[in-house]
Amino acid sequence: MSVQRNETIKFIDLFCGIGGFRFAAEQVFAQQNLSARCVFSSDIDPYARKAYAANFGEAPSEDLTKIPASAIPDHDLLFAGFPCQPFSIIGRGKGFDDTRGTLFFEIARILAAKRPKAFILENVKQLMGHNRGETLKKILQVLREELGYTVYCQSLNALDYGLPQKRERVIFVGFHRPFDFQFPPKQKTFMPLSKILEAQVDEKYFASAHIRAKRLARHTPAFSPAIWHENKAGHISSYPYSCALRAGASYNYLLVDGKRRLTPREMLRLQGFPDSFKMVVSETQTRRQAGNAVPVNLIRAVLEAFLPTLTAK
Repeated sequence: MSVQRNETIKFIDLFCGIGGFRFAAEQVFAQQNLSARCVFSSDIDPYARKAYAANFGEAPSEDLTKIPASAIPDHDLLFAGFPCQPFSIIGRGKGFDDTRGTLFFEIARILAAKRPKAFILENVKQLMGHNRGETLKKILQVLREELGYTVYCQSLNALDYGLPQKRERVIFVGFHRPFDFQFPPKQKTFMPLSKILEAQVDEKYFASAHIRAKRLARHTPAFSPAIWHENKAGHISSYPYSCALRAGASYNYLLVDGKRRLTPREMLRLQGFPDSFKMVVSETQTRRQAGNAVPVNLIRAVLEAFLPTLTAK
């Protein structure tokens, strides 16, 4: 049975971070004139909980591993951007050998107990090839064979859904009964950097004169404005969009026109967060939060493709 359009859609937001899933969901539900309510959220990070509370008016629960499924309200839709470090290049790809990797099984525990009608999960693209594909195979086995959900997964890029950031993520879409689902088609354009970048930026964001001169001597950009990217090997490239934001990246990993770092507000914009987002923690924590967040526009596009099935009669 699907959710009827005159019913209130109840959803939960696991490993919620600063609310990328929730911003996307609330935007889409409002656009579709659907009544919806978040009935539970959780995140272990105190700074993320503080930011989430400031923006949504409710504090998420803390450590999900300590919360029994019986304490989680019934819901129709489960969102989870489960911790990606175990599967990422930056996290050294330890996968299920890393204790954070086992947090996927916390999602499985809740799916088994609460049986929501549908779910959307997100992780880094590297998950698909981790351990020669065995990690993805195990996740799909649990979701499909053990839990009985119809599941689709695909790698999507935020750049293809209107954001000027090359950020690839694997998305899992699951439904409690068989259904045909098509991931949203790629968009032909993305927001120009000129709409992301702030006009007046404090001097503290500028790289040193030495670094700026060194970059300019080694690279000639083809675009302006552009975001310059320096990889671990020292190669410099620039594009009319940003390479993927990273929570733990060095300050000079990305430089606007080879001159200055992105401001926290610009980083949030690159992830699709509205300017109404309240920044209530330190700049260091806000930058980290933006680097960890799910791209709002990408999730919004998936939800727009997904809702007709969820609300079908």
